Amino acid sequence: MAAPMLRGCCPGRRWALACIDHSSRHGRGAPTGSRCSGKRGQSSVAPQHLATAGKLRKGEHEWAAVVGLEVHAQISSNSKLFSGSQVHFVAPPNSLVSFFDASLPGTLPVLNRRCVEAAVMTGLALNCRINKKSLFDRKHYFYADLPAGYQITQQRLPIAVNGSLAYSICVGAKRSQVINKTVRIKQIQLEQDSGKSLHDDLRSQTLIDLNRAEGQLRVDANISVHRPGEPLGVRTEVKNLNSARFLARAIDYEIQRQIRELENGGEILNETRSFDFKLGCTVPMRDKEGKQDYRFIPEPNLPPLLLYDSESLPAGADPQQVVNIDQIREQLPELPSVTREKLVQQYGMLPEQSLTLLNEVGLLEFFQNVIKETRAEPKKVTSWVLNTFLGFLKQQNLAVSESPVTPSALAELLDLLDRKAISSAAAKQVFRELWASEGKTPAQIISEKKLELMQDQEALEQLCQATLEEHPQVVMDVKKGNPRAINKLIGLVRKATLSRAEPAVIKEMLEKKLSS
Repeated sequence: MAAPMLRGCCPGRRWALACIDHSSRHGRGAPTGSRCSGKRGQSSVAPQHLATAGKLRKGEHEWAAVVGLEVHAQISSNSKLFSGSQVHFVAPPNSLVSFFDASLPGTLPVLNRRCVEAAVMTGLALNCRINKKSLFDRKHYFYADLPAGYQITQQRLPIAVNGSLAYSICVGAKRSQVINKTVRIKQIQLEQDSGKSLHDDLRSQTLIDLNRAEGQLRVDANISVHRPGEPLGVRTEVKNLNSARFLARAIDYEIQRQIRELENGGEILNETRSFDFKLGCTVPMRDKEGKQDYRFIPEPNLPPLLLYDSESLPAGADPQQVVNIDQIREQLPELPSVTREKLVQQYGMLPEQSLTLLNEVGLLEFFQNVIKETRAEPKKVTSWVLNTFLGFLKQQNLAVSESPVTPSALAELLDLLDRKAISSAAAKQVFRELWASEGKTPAQIISEKKLELMQDQEALEQLCQATLEEHPQVVMDVKKGNPRAINKLIGLVRKATLSRAEPAVIKEMLEKKLSS
């Protein structure tokens, strides 16, 4: 326990109008009449909201949904938030537990500087206002993996508030339309992590691991529906969602479940639910009617957390004893939105292409390395990386780091194509060989397969002439104005050259001969 956690909240966000229309996204939940048969978690920063709208059928009522997310993210640090115990994900149970983690009497929390700096950096990245003074509180509740009986958090005055996250999504049949959206961030707070409960059903017992709680990211989704213009509905909370895909599925299902319940004359209970990913539905955990009083009180063993900027930094202050907001701001890496804009401006790529480059882990670095080593136009590099290279990765379910084709090999291939040493079709063949024959260079494959572009123009003209003479009916179709006939002739010539001639050059020669 006491592993460093960031806890972030976003306020309720209105979704687009939803209805029980199974052609809409919200209609893809379990159909009316479907049933589900039926842990406690964490939460943190980067909230999202999804917006969908379905076309109303006659007699259907319109509904609006409100979704608020509480996101728990583990801070990347070597030790825990309030103790010197190490953070190591695969350590044996209870092997990284200090006296404070075990809540032995007389032990005191010591705040981890690295965690404070990470929280400030996260707040800056999410456009939050950083509070120069924040407070710690005790949140009291009983659970076996919380031996102290309370959790140290920041309820009253958190470290960062009032932020926003701008993001883009691709929509449309070809996902070629980019829509920009913004979600509000209510607050970011540092929070002690609890332990982990290990349930042994065979022996009917529960074991406790105080190393840390499970997972690096968890989300709790608060969801309600109401008719536009009416008061907000009763909300439910879906706990412990550990992936963006499960989050979207849980929200979609819960919206549809609440709409069905209200349409059938029922009522929504203020309850906590969990998401059964196998059945694709939410199931009740406990109701909130007797909502627990957490009895928040100021944490007596931790003084107020004071942060400074360059203007308020005390004269002669020891840099190791204070946290400078401006200094952390200077260390902030380039944010994705800035990188995407640079890609569009610098390389002339489409916004949706820049999104793909950043969304695939390692793909941007691969693209930039190819750009550094090739003379080919950036647009051609973009096309090859996003279409050919990424297509091969997805076919074989590989990560960029697992690719058998290196940036250097692709750069060399694009240089050969740019110098017209090979045709476009031959380049695709070389890429396939590179993928299957790790270790060979494009030049070696071209030489072995004899894929060099035909340099003998006279020989190419002879092949064009022979093709015209051997296919008089196709020639007649061309002269009658059939646009497909010329493509057939081009294909026949390319076949005769073993794809070693560019289609554009062949077409030019054929048209010249046909017009003479």
